Amino acid sequence: MMTNEQAEELFREYRKTGDVKIRNKLVENYLYIAEILAKKFAGRGVEYDDLLQVASEALIFGVEKFDPDMGNRFTTYITPTITGMIKNYFRDYSRSVRLPRRIYTLNSKIKAYTNDYYKENGAKPTVHQIAAALGESEESVMEAMECHTPVSLDATVQGEDSDGLLYDVIPDPENMYEKLDDAQALKEEIKKLDPIEQQVVNLRFVQGKSQAEVGRQLGVSQMFVSRAERKIIEKLKDALSQ
Repeated sequence: MMTNEQAEELFREYRKTGDVKIRNKLVENYLYIAEILAKKFAGRGVEYDDLLQVASEALIFGVEKFDPDMGNRFTTYITPTITGMIKNYFRDYSRSVRLPRRIYTLNSKIKAYTNDYYKENGAKPTVHQIAAALGESEESVMEAMECHTPVSLDATVQGEDSDGLLYDVIPDPENMYEKLDDAQALKEEIKKLDPIEQQVVNLRFVQGKSQAEVGRQLGVSQMFVSRAERKIIEKLKDALSQ
């Protein structure tokens, strides 16, 4: 952990040079703030990993904009910045209709069981296995799984058809994808992505791995994976809207 004086010197150097390595050092130094604030808002219908991503992006934005000569400590400056972006995330992506408590509770149990099962077996359980383990009907399990809490662009997408997996994560208020006769256009655009980006698409949206798992497999940070996903989504949106 840097002292305030050391951090301020790095901020001044970053403002002069724009060196990404310096920025990354500062982000790593203050990442604990993003983690604390993400935990503070967790348990309100949004997964911690999603909140940490939002908080981390706010932290990067804050590091890029902060001027140590304005008289404020970075910790004082960044806390409301991160908090504001998290609140905006809830506002923009939360559902207007609250889920019934029964469905919300069952959905939470399904997620917990699925995570435990995956850690133990290296694969996700079937609906039949979940229903048997939780003492619920398969219909109830399917209903709860279909009623998602606020949607994150980076939430893990489950499905058997890899051609359609990105539809759930690419925001599109005009439903442009309904105009496509099939997923061929999407497949062709994915082929045009960089090799690393194609790996991210495969690991995240086809295999359903978490950002942390993808980062470990590719030898990069979770933050790198998060930013790569944003870039990929924007590329695909632009290509398919032409």
